[in-house]
This record gives sequence, C-alpha cells and structure tokens, in this order.
Amino acid sequence: MRRTRIFLVGISGAGKSTVGRLVAERLGWDFADSDDLVEERTGRKIAEIFATDGEAKFREVEQSVLADLSRRERLVVSTGGGALTTEGGRSAIQSGFSVWLEISPGAAAQRLSADPAATRPLLAGDTEGRLAGLLAIREQQYRLSDAYVLVDGIAPEQVAGRIVKCWEDAADVAATVRTPGAEYPVVVAAGALGRLGVICRERGLKGRAFVITDANVAPLLAAPVMRALSAADYEADSFVIPAGEEQKTLATVGTVYDWLLQHKVERSDFVVCLGGGVVTDLAGFAAATVLRGIPFVHVPTTLLGMVDAAIGGKTGVDHPLGKNMVGVFAQPKAVVIDPAVLETLPDRQRRAGWAEVIKHGFILDQQLVCDLEAAAGDPRSMLSADLIGRSVAIKAAIVSEDEREQGRRTLLNYGHTVGHAIEAVTGYSTYLHGEGVAIGMRAAGLIAVELGVLDRAGFERQQALIRACGLPEHAPDVAVRPAIDAMSRDKKVRGGAIQWVLLDRIGHAVVRDAVPEEVARRAVEAVLS
Repeated sequence: MRRTRIFLVGISGAGKSTVGRLVAERLGWDFADSDDLVEERTGRKIAEIFATDGEAKFREVEQSVLADLSRRERLVVSTGGGALTTEGGRSAIQSGFSVWLEISPGAAAQRLSADPAATRPLLAGDTEGRLAGLLAIREQQYRLSDAYVLVDGIAPEQVAGRIVKCWEDAADVAATVRTPGAEYPVVVAAGALGRLGVICRERGLKGRAFVITDANVAPLLAAPVMRALSAADYEADSFVIPAGEEQKTLATVGTVYDWLLQHKVERSDFVVCLGGGVVTDLAGFAAATVLRGIPFVHVPTTLLGMVDAAIGGKTGVDHPLGKNMVGVFAQPKAVVIDPAVLETLPDRQRRAGWAEVIKHGFILDQQLVCDLEAAAGDPRSMLSADLIGRSVAIKAAIVSEDEREQGRRTLLNYGHTVGHAIEAVTGYSTYLHGEGVAIGMRAAGLIAVELGVLDRAGFERQQALIRACGLPEHAPDVAVRPAIDAMSRDKKVRGGAIQWVLLDRIGHAVVRDAVPEEVARRAVEAVLS
C-alpha cells in the first residue's frame, strides 16, 4: 500500500519547504506549505495571529488546513514545527507518509539567521536555545514518524533523494509501530504471505520457525506459509489448536507450551502466529512467556485480526470472569497482512471485522468514515489494502504513543465496554467480537446523546454505517443484570468507575468516568432488548 501524501515534520530551519518542493518535483506531485495556507486562509501573517489571538487560534486554523490537505492525493506537505502537538495535526499527518527532517538546533538557528525576513513568534530572542527547548518537548512526537532523515550539512537535493527512497522502500509498509522497547513494520500488500520468509529474514530472525494456527485456517493457509518459510531457508514446523474464542484459555496455552518444549524450542527460534484474533492473542502470549520470551511474527487472517488484535502487543487469554483478563504486553517482530486471504473468510467474519475498521474512523478519522460510507455497499472495496492500511495506521499511531493503555490508547475501547460484557455473558460462543463491539458502540452512542455529548444526527450517522455493514444493533438474548455485572469487572474500570469512551462528534472521541449509573443502565437495556 503506497501512501500518496508525504508530510515533512521537524523544527524550524530544517528545510521542510525547500526540500518539500524538490520532493514534489521528483514525484510529479503538488506541494503545499501549511504555514502559507494558514496565512492565506486568515489574511494575516502568522506573527500577527500570535500577537493578536495567541497560539491557540493559530493551532485551530492550522488543524483545519492540515485536515483539508489530508484529503488530497499526490501531495507533499511542509508542516509547521508544532503541527504534531495537536490532536488534529497528528491525525492529518498520520493519514500519509511522515518524514522527520532531523537537524541540530545549532544548525537550524544558523540557517534561520540567513533569512532575517522570516518572523517566527516562538523563536524570538535566543533562537538556538528556544529551538533546543522546543525540540526537547516535541522530539517524542517527531520520532513517531514513518522515517527520519538527518539533514545537518547535507544539500537539499540529497535530502530530497533520501526522502523519495524512504517512501519507495516503504511501499508495502502501512505503518511502523514504535514503542520504548520495540520497533516493527506492519506490512499490508497483496501477496505478502508469499514473502513471509523474506520479511522474517529482513527482521533478523535466524532460528527455527514454529507456526501456530487453528483448525479453520490450517487447511487453507498452513501449507503456503510453510512454503514461504522454507523458501527463505527456515526449518519450520506447525501446530494446530481448535478454532473458536472458547479455546482462548490457559489450558490451550498449556498444549502449545507442551508442543514447543517437546520440540526443544530455543530462544533463537521464533513463533509465527497464523490466524485471527484468538490465535494472535494466544500464540503471542505463549511465545512471550515460554523460555521467558521468544520472538514472534503475526500473520493475521481475519479483518479483525489485521486492524486490531495483531497490532499493539496485547497478548493473552480469556477467563470465565472476563475477556482478555490474563496476558502480557509483548510486541511482535513484524505484522504481515495479505488482504487476499480475506477471500477465504466467511461473510459473517468479514462483517465482524468491519466493526473495528469503522470504530477507528468514528474515534479519530472523519474522512475514513466518509470513505467507508461510500464503500459500504461494495464488500470488495471494504476489503481493499487502502482501507485496511489506513485503519492499521490509526491503530499503530495510537499504540506508538501509548503502549500500555495509560492515556490515548483508551480511545480504542470505544464500544468494548458493553461488547466485552456481551461476549462474557454468552460464553464467547454466541456473538463474534466485532458484533459485540457494534452493539457496544450503539450503547455508547445512546449514552453520549442522553448526556448531550453527541448530537442526534451524529448518532444516526453512526448507526446507519453500522447497519450498512450488516452488523447487529441489539443482543436481545442477553440478560441485563449479568451484563452490567460483567461490565463492572472489566479491565477498564478505574476506582470502581467504568471509563466510557464516547463520541462528541464523528471522528473524535472523549473518555468519561462519571456517567450516571441510570444513564448507562438505560443504554444497556435499550441494546439488550
């Protein structure tokens, strides 16, 4: 999946505008400077905006400009140094291929001194010192970019060439997850399954490959995966577990341990988790804990696994008292997604996967919602590498920012509070995960409307897309009291209060932990009737 927007980020003086024009010229694309467009839209210089209305007003206009640019194709964008400091700026930049032009504050200050006509309100006075201070604040966000290019002492033409090469090399990489302890690509491309062995070699994996899959996937995909590994000179073996969420238990993990240990697994070996969310969660957990942890690669075969379960390092199993109650955070070495394998997926499984894709749009990307609304009548379009890759990029960006769900990652739980309760009450055998999430999103929407957080039109738009994707809005066979009890045991409960993720508009979510019990109960009763 080759993204057709490139966003250049970094501190002032990195040369984003100069280099951006050169990159656009090489690719035959358009070029835009977000600062220039802010001035054009307001009819005022940036310094004047800061002086009269403050930085907050500037950021508001900047976010609007970047949102518009994120909907254009074949475009190179030079962004302001602080574009990544706002949620709207991050969301827009994450829609494309982002490149950090990394420069030292001293070199940047020297460049800026050669352009006395340019006025930068945040750099008045000690330019180098202020640049160093801003870099210290913003560097973590810059490092989440898809690529870095060092620019100190390098000609703009050379920098432009390196950016184009980074973009070309990342053609099939929908996103890169960067956490404090790991960095890995998420490859999304038709035919990626056949390149699995090559990708494993590129990621530095050298030992034996232990493929863990389930009884549904094995007859369809185990042989191609084994061939791809063998072609890259890996010694490989496979183990098949029973299929189904009800198998996602410590008992099943025990059988995987037995198999691995009987085959004398070593820490230099690695596991290939081939299957849907059950397999990626369970096999990833087994790999992360056997011998105190060996590497693993996720090869998700369901849409749900591709856009959610395989990305972010959550591994584990269910417990009778709740879903995913036992597990560890452990990041894979790579995630390899081949949309072609979805052709073998039953229609119900495909629809369940769409729930997570539209969830990503609802919480963070209004344009993705618009595109999903346009594609909802065409099941093949809903399975395109483009839509899958964009959904993957949203999940990867959030995980990179918040690996252990201490902050922004909580937004990914939209619809999950009620959804997990429905799954738990029915023993994980009646409703698929995505179906539970779809029903849970309706419950969250009802709460948001009653509290005045979301307008009725936004709620109806949400439900129209859920229906267009063939997802359920009710679970009439689930009793209210057990569901509420299950919600109270959810991992997202803090200090006895449920953390509700609610929409305040399409494409933007907030977290509330003070939802009145009677409001939550009415919403649950509505979706379980």
